[in-house]
Amino acid sequence: MKKFTSILATIMLAVMSLTFVSCDDDSYIADSLWGVWEGDMYVTSQWNGQTYYSSYSVLAFDKDPYEYASGSGYWIDYYSNAPWDYFASHIRWQVNNRNIEIYSIEDDTYFTIYDYSLSRSWFSGTIIGEYGDPMQFSLRKTSSPNWGDYDWGWDYSYPGYAPSTRADGNNNADKPVRKFMKKPTE
Repeated sequence: MKKFTSILATIMLAVMSLTFVSCDDDSYIADSLWGVWEGDMYVTSQWNGQTYYSSYSVLAFDKDPYEYASGSGYWIDYYSNAPWDYFASHIRWQVNNRNIEIYSIEDDTYFTIYDYSLSRSWFSGTIIGEYGDPMQFSLRKTSSPNWGDYDWGWDYSYPGYAPSTRADGNNNADKPVRKFMKKPTE
């Protein structure tokens, strides 16, 4: 019986040590993620029957000083041939069992980054959202832009947008949907 108790205690100790290591990994990932990243996320937006491809994206991860592996930030997709110049969204993010979970506030969408490589200057991996397919991405670390330079949400100054649809209270405006998709070869 004493031998059985000793074996059980050893197993419990091993399981507990693995549990604590997992938390350390998430915190380390969050520390490495902290900053501004720029590159191609292969984001597309569909609006009014057209598909628009972003030219590049900027993601900023600001770490919450009171939480070990979460924070806030922003995600900006820049477009060159769309009726809008960019889409800027505030984000909330957390590292959960080595997966990076992102909630985009302005478009009310969840994304998960997994199977990634993260260094001091490069961040690449796979991202999947509620719409679209899993997509490979590669970002490099850059400097921070000024938060005050962006109107958050879609730039609703393009032709075909009726401002009254935002003010009527039912929020049924047909707005673009953020997806991930490779550009077709021409």
